[in-house]
Amino acid sequence: MGQLFVHQMAIGPADNFIYFWGDAESKEVAIVDPAWDVPFILQEAERLGLTITTILLTHGHVDHVNGVADMLKTHDVPVYLSANEHEKYRPKVDLIDLNDGDKLTIGNITFDVLATPGHSPGGMCFLYENHIIVGDTLFVNGCGRCDFVGSDVNAMYDSIHGRLMNLPDDTIIYVGHNYGPSATDTIGNQKKTNRFMLAKTREAFIKERMG
Repeated sequence: MGQLFVHQMAIGPADNFIYFWGDAESKEVAIVDPAWDVPFILQEAERLGLTITTILLTHGHVDHVNGVADMLKTHDVPVYLSANEHEKYRPKVDLIDLNDGDKLTIGNITFDVLATPGHSPGGMCFLYENHIIVGDTLFVNGCGRCDFVGSDVNAMYDSIHGRLMNLPDDTIIYVGHNYGPSATDTIGNQKKTNRFMLAKTREAFIKERMG
């Protein structure tokens, strides 16, 4: 088993978190959700001595993918997105479809792909040991909106209560936006503080999320 490298960057007017995610030993990484400031992302990769080998997309909303085309101008690498993402949100580049249960490898790191639809049909999380990138499925003390084209609040409930809350309490979440009191947290802490996890029933969750 390799050692995971995770580097979080806060970029753009929507308080996005963008990540390098990969192998600490080889310094091969994916860029997760490249957006807003590709020159800065590339400068950070150079500063850290990283080799970008892959682009991973947690979903296709524009604030998470608006840097993909520019990234591909300098890095001819595969771009992975859920096979279930709404056509409206699929970037106009060559894409490799991801499905629930897939495994991907970067350097010596092999990690799991979890489908977590709700915020969008193509919500995906990336899990390695006790580290998970959750995109906009979950925020620190929040979760993604469910009123966009393709959103499904029932699917969001299943993704959070049926999948993420079943992960070990020490699982560290890496979220898609800097909307909470901290940049990361654990599933265990979120069960105590996140109102969407505290919702006792599907009906309570839907009321909390949709108002």
